[in-house]
Amino acid sequence: MGVGVKIIFMGTPDFAVPALKALVAAGHEVVAAYTQPPRPGGRRGKELTSTPVHRAAEELGIPVRHPSSLKGAEEQAAFTALNADLAVVAAYGLILPQAVLDAPSHGCLNIHASLLPRWRGAAPIQRAILAGDEEAGATIMQMEAGLDTGPMLALARTPIDGKTAGELIEELAELGANLMVEVLANLPAHASEPQPTEGVTYARKIDKAEARIDWSQGAEAIERQIRAFAPTPGAWFELEGERCKVLAADLVDGSGLPGTVLDVRLTIACGTGALRPVRVQRAGKPAMAAEDLLRGWAIAPGARLT
Repeated sequence: MGVGVKIIFMGTPDFAVPALKALVAAGHEVVAAYTQPPRPGGRRGKELTSTPVHRAAEELGIPVRHPSSLKGAEEQAAFTALNADLAVVAAYGLILPQAVLDAPSHGCLNIHASLLPRWRGAAPIQRAILAGDEEAGATIMQMEAGLDTGPMLALARTPIDGKTAGELIEELAELGANLMVEVLANLPAHASEPQPTEGVTYARKIDKAEARIDWSQGAEAIERQIRAFAPTPGAWFELEGERCKVLAADLVDGSGLPGTVLDVRLTIACGTGALRPVRVQRAGKPAMAAEDLLRGWAIAPGARLT
């Protein structure tokens, strides 16, 4: 397709920002950025906070649109009137009706943070870590009505290798952005291929209840849970009525009744094996090293974590 493609960009979180910036840097004309509407946030939870894509687009001088839905005829007409060659989508967060999918002359391309068809859906990075996958990746796919079912144009892989969700999100955001620029530089060379019918899995949205640590699980599974939910929402335990997030932990030798603190270094017995938290966060406090936590909160060996 080459340089100067007329693009509508559609994205919301930090994951999408590198793609927006990469498209502009590559010389494409981004005629509008669609993103989620501002939401209450800030320290008091009341101020309306614009999305990362909204802020990035404004800095780049790109017009921003943030409809709450694209189902209405008026919004669809406004989208079509942009006369775009292509829409590039990255974690937008709204379902695109068929009229929107069909509006750009070359349709809509999505940056999906998984090795499709594995982990279609809302939380592919977290699900890949939780499942113990060895690899993650980014797929450029042609969007259609199904949930991440469209044909693939390109794919890039990276080892998970002990990374947290936060680290993988940053890595895959850059990987996906570069891959999209590469595809648009020579679209005819990237023939679309149907997704394999085998190996399909769905990455359902993360439920906050999943972040609570169940110490009866094996230490390896809990360590994956900690990485999958770091930095947010943060895997957590409760002691003396207070929640404490575990943002990083080491697998160590040890055994005992699950949830029992085994030593003065906060080694914790699991269903099989043991974990030693490395980085933690008390409610309302900044993240800190576990040894710093223990200086202000005496958690004695034999304590039971719920």
